[in-house]
Amino acid sequence: MSAYYNEFDPYTAQWLRNLITAGHIADGEVDERSIADVHADDLKGFTQCHFFAGIGGWSLAARLAGWPDERPLWTGSCPCQPFSIANLTDAKTKGSADPRHLWPEFYRLIRIVQPSAIFGEQVKDAIAWGWLDEVFGDLESAGYACGATIVPASAVEADHERQRLFWVADCSGAGWKRYKQIECSSVGESSSLSINRSPFVDARRAMAGNYSHLLFDDGVSVGVERAATKGYGNAIVPQLAAEIIRSYQEARQ
Repeated sequence: MSAYYNEFDPYTAQWLRNLITAGHIADGEVDERSIADVHADDLKGFTQCHFFAGIGGWSLAARLAGWPDERPLWTGSCPCQPFSIANLTDAKTKGSADPRHLWPEFYRLIRIVQPSAIFGEQVKDAIAWGWLDEVFGDLESAGYACGATIVPASAVEADHERQRLFWVADCSGAGWKRYKQIECSSVGESSSLSINRSPFVDARRAMAGNYSHLLFDDGVSVGVERAATKGYGNAIVPQLAAEIIRSYQEARQ
């Protein structure tokens, strides 16, 4: 088996199986357990592991970036509900105190298995909650070099903004700079990206530790009817994630 997909929602898990059968994403197994119930030994024999897998966007992104299915890779787009501005009226939204804050469970597995390369995605609002500082603090304590950037979906000509925080962690000893804490006040003040300009020069800067050009766009968001498009609502934009992976590969060369 090449890939392991962890997705607790039964509907979305079946969607993953259909995509695997159709050959659209890496061949593998789908595990419907909560990540809290997954043990490091369960992951033995898998080359790639995709947590909070959704509909397989990271696997597709890796293929789009020229990352072979057989090359080791871990990904995880942790639940955004504890940190999303869209959920501020939800009484359960409590940041790191929210039971849906599952980074500690993801990190538990990372710390034991020590995958060489990890990619992740989160809503940009999580920065203000200290989520990224927690993530990179944990990863650096485990010997990883980390980088992050904020990029909108419109950067790959999608017709909506959907700004997302993308991050990468590497433990190959490449000598990257240590993560620099992003001041919460700086988020939202930058608008350095336009749809007619490729953002990935700035993205590569950020991956190297330069956060002076956090990427935003002024595109119009498109409302998503989640009840009618279950699975799409929480999906990453694979074409955008592919550019993040390409940037990482260039930085590693």
